[in-house]
Amino acid sequence: MSTATHDEPSGVTGTPASGLRGRPWPTLLAVAVGVMMVALDSTIVAIANPAIQQDLHASLADVQWITNGYLLALAVSLITAGKLGDRFGHRQTFLVGVAGFAVTSAAIGLSDSVAAIVVFRVLQGLFGALMQPSALGLLRVTFPPDKLNMAIGIWSGVVGASTAAGPIIGGLLVQHVSWEAVFFINVPVGLAALVVGLIILTDARAERAPKSFDVSGIVLLSGAMFCLVWGLIKAPAWGWGDLRTLGFLAAAVLAFAGFTLRESRATEPLMPLAMFRSVPLSAGTVLMVLMAFSFIGGLFFVTFYLQNVHGMSPVESGVHLLPLTGMMIVGAPVSGVVISRFGPRGPLVVGMLLTAVSLWGMSTLEADSGMGITSLWFVLLGLGLAPVMVGTTDVIVSNAPAELAGVAGGLQQSAMQVGGSLGTAVLGVLMASRVGDVFPEKWAEANLPRLSPEEAATMEDAAQVGVAPPAGVLPDRHAETLSDVIHSSFISGMGLAFTVAGVVALVAAAVALLTKKAELEKVPDKAPVPASTGGRP
Repeated sequence: MSTATHDEPSGVTGTPASGLRGRPWPTLLAVAVGVMMVALDSTIVAIANPAIQQDLHASLADVQWITNGYLLALAVSLITAGKLGDRFGHRQTFLVGVAGFAVTSAAIGLSDSVAAIVVFRVLQGLFGALMQPSALGLLRVTFPPDKLNMAIGIWSGVVGASTAAGPIIGGLLVQHVSWEAVFFINVPVGLAALVVGLIILTDARAERAPKSFDVSGIVLLSGAMFCLVWGLIKAPAWGWGDLRTLGFLAAAVLAFAGFTLRESRATEPLMPLAMFRSVPLSAGTVLMVLMAFSFIGGLFFVTFYLQNVHGMSPVESGVHLLPLTGMMIVGAPVSGVVISRFGPRGPLVVGMLLTAVSLWGMSTLEADSGMGITSLWFVLLGLGLAPVMVGTTDVIVSNAPAELAGVAGGLQQSAMQVGGSLGTAVLGVLMASRVGDVFPEKWAEANLPRLSPEEAATMEDAAQVGVAPPAGVLPDRHAETLSDVIHSSFISGMGLAFTVAGVVALVAAAVALLTKKAELEKVPDKAPVPASTGGRP
């Protein structure tokens, strides 16, 4: 029998709330502290990579694995981690994730080789995957349906604030302490999250929680996600027509097909396909992929624009992104209130339209554009993304059955990972193609000395990220002209990338028309009783 009250959702069993323990708003505080650690880590580590490379004499490929290993572990395990929470309890799964994330962070800080760092980063990604779906699962089974989107809005604001703080905190730590401090900072944060979680979180779970585990489904889905994300990560380096790229993408398709077949026949599947009979949930998932494609894929070039074209330091570029992240921080809780009152469809459509306009606006930026106009587009982008982040999360999680809250949370996070990887890969190819077309023309127009094929390829690579080559490549009298050619070529490629991202955002606005508010569950008016009593007083 349900243990729900007017302050708790129906269809949930577990220890009855008492004091702070098991109450909705304290639960939000507890999960926000833990997820803050993961969100902070998503941007803070990028600042430490150059220092790690220099200190440990690592190659660029080694340093890339520090990021790719983490992202792969996260992408591969998110849905499975959500299922673990549904099966064994979101509280236990969340707390294991918090403890593991803190311990592996300390291990990275103590490592003296890139190989050790990569191994611990993979483990860190696995523990991070345990936290994020479980956090959403705890909110889903703790908050009543009419307050869930408000809670997700506040939670999204915390995630946004932590993500925004990453480059600034990371820059200060690397500059004034060491790169190890970037990882050690997770230890006190993790300890605080663990203590707060032990005190506040309760083992509430759905009455119809799964009783078995679909091992075959886990293997097939994990393999499919690995092949897909790895293929997308490596495609820009290998080439989209390379047999390795095609092989990984083909393997992903086959594994997804096998997973679909397995789930249609499993007695208790990892991710029941019936979930996707919900049009709003399916639309929310597609919307999350498209949003991440346009936002994360486009934002990838913004950091190069600020640092390589405008010459900012990582900390300075983080500060200049505050108009974007600030609007997301402020807008997320407000969006939760608006969505609670009017439903998600309108805010989602308006949000994606604002996102499209801001991306098209950024496609008009030039090398000498002032920070005023750049900040204007950042503000508009933040205002557009805030309701989308909150609304899509709410649509996916609230339209899933309570017993699949963790799987829904994993699905939401996986959609963002796939969309971001796809956007970065596809827009990167478009950028490279555009630079390859315009760079020779701009070079010839500037009357610069003829280059050998190897020198031209090196210059084009530099232009793809907006980096002017070091002094001595050409005589000093050509230095300014050379910088202008590289920066203008980069701007041309960035403009095309943002234009395509804006088109994708417009498609996402159309998809948002298919979303709607989840049906509210009827909540019985009775006092909570422990699950162990079977509903008897």
